Amino acid sequence: MPGKMATAVAEAVVARGLTLVPVGLTGATVEDESIDVSGVAVRLVRPDEREATLSAIAADDPATMVVDYTHPSAVNANVAAYAAANLSFVVGTTGGDEAAMRATVADGAASTAYALIAPNMGKQIVALQAALEAAAATFPGAFAGYTLSVTESHQSHKADTSGTAKANVAAFSALGAPLPVDAIVKVRVPADQVGEMGVPEAALSGHAFHTYRLVSGDGSVRFELQHNVCGRSVYAEGTVDACVFLAQRRAGGDAVRVYNMIDVLRAGEMS
Repeated sequence: MPGKMATAVAEAVVARGLTLVPVGLTGATVEDESIDVSGVAVRLVRPDEREATLSAIAADDPATMVVDYTHPSAVNANVAAYAAANLSFVVGTTGGDEAAMRATVADGAASTAYALIAPNMGKQIVALQAALEAAAATFPGAFAGYTLSVTESHQSHKADTSGTAKANVAAFSALGAPLPVDAIVKVRVPADQVGEMGVPEAALSGHAFHTYRLVSGDGSVRFELQHNVCGRSVYAEGTVDACVFLAQRRAGGDAVRVYNMIDVLRAGEMS
């Protein structure tokens, strides 16, 4: 915090009637000491205070859920700290080392935390991702011979390639239309976002536009799939659903310790 996505999630927590712990991790260069979130004064904690603060939160309420929307360069160190404090966590940050995150709470790990890690928290987009994965498992190679191209646009400060695009590219690859992740086109220049992707100017500071094109070898058949989101509310609401889901699994002592948003969708626990 005070990042826009993290703040949107905090606002959704309050709106849902849940308890917002008035603490947010922040960067070393942030000057503010606190921010207001829907009437709750949230104290901002810098990296040198992180471990002590998390330990204090865990001692006060070990069932607290931590939400991480930070930066690819920070997320793995943050997750290690959450796990060390035995605090369960929901990670929406993309671009980090997901295998390392999962290892912090895998079988045999010292931590008792639970985790939910997902590149996208929006229910309908998660459903689309699951449908593509199911199609790939049922009809592998159905698009053999087709060429795939992918373009994604997000707010200019998003550093990494869309995790949703990467997940869907994996499904299309299984369907027979492979594409290297580094061939996904990232659009981050506002003028290009408006002119090429059709992003409304009002949504330049918060949007997620994706276009997938499949063209047959002879060019006679063309498929195009788009999912375009303006704003952050769909992700914020889904993140709160994820927290509720994970809290229930932790309270029930489930043997599975690591989940994703498809698990939440399958459980019917997205509002």
